[in-house]
Amino acid sequence: TVFTTNDARDRLRGHPRGPERQMTRTSHHSRMSSASLAALVLAVAIASSAGCERTSREDRLVVFAAASLRDAFTALGDDFERAHPGVELTLNFAGTQELRTQLEHGAAADVFASADQVHMDALVRASRATAPVVFARNEPVIVVSTEVAATIRSLADLPSATHIVVGTPEVPIGRYTVQLLDRASATSLGADFRARVEARVVSRELNVRQVLAKVSLGEAQAGIVYRTDAQSARSQVSVVTIPSEINVTADYPIAVVTDTAHPTLARAFVDLVLSAHGQRALRSAGFLPPRGSPSAP
Repeated sequence: TVFTTNDARDRLRGHPRGPERQMTRTSHHSRMSSASLAALVLAVAIASSAGCERTSREDRLVVFAAASLRDAFTALGDDFERAHPGVELTLNFAGTQELRTQLEHGAAADVFASADQVHMDALVRASRATAPVVFARNEPVIVVSTEVAATIRSLADLPSATHIVVGTPEVPIGRYTVQLLDRASATSLGADFRARVEARVVSRELNVRQVLAKVSLGEAQAGIVYRTDAQSARSQVSVVTIPSEINVTADYPIAVVTDTAHPTLARAFVDLVLSAHGQRALRSAGFLPPRGSPSAP
């Protein structure tokens, strides 16, 4: 499996789609003989056939996935490569909004997995993604550094942190953070609860893993991340659950990218994620099943 970072995005702009061919006109001064014309037609036919073979051969796959899917999709990626020997799988993890922007600007990818429906819907409207389906859900939690774990034990305690880090409003986790703080402000926590929390925010990050890293490293005392991210760092942070009547749920859709160069492999990866095996891997990583699933609460 090949992993890419934001610095590698330029390399994702365009899979080869077969040799380009140019057709040139001949002037009346260089008319072809019948034999020459027949030879040219045959050569073009052979080249065209070879080009189609190269184009249709599917030996690599590029998956764009939200940063919070890193652990689950890395494990599923290993399973995918074992089931498809010789296929080179590239997993590009970043903030959902960054991935959407790359796709809107023509980045070549085969599958897109989003941490919210908003960015996926935008790509569908732009004809960059096809027939998305929700494959998992997630929920925000508060992660707390070890130094303040004894004092921040509930959502009500969050304003007591002096250094809080959250996602930017463009990032799904940032938008979910705003939504739950607004909900909290409509409860007994007080109408100014959101303002009191945001007064302590010292940094807004471009993806949820950056939020988690700052708390894990002690650069911030508290942050809001997904439960799955908190699970991956449970030895470094304490987790505070947000009351269900205040919390929000994140839907994760996945789709084949329109005009993918590798449609068969793209569909196979989506099928793996939706399969019973894929769903077990997602549960192990802490994700909730999609609504309507037999195992959904």
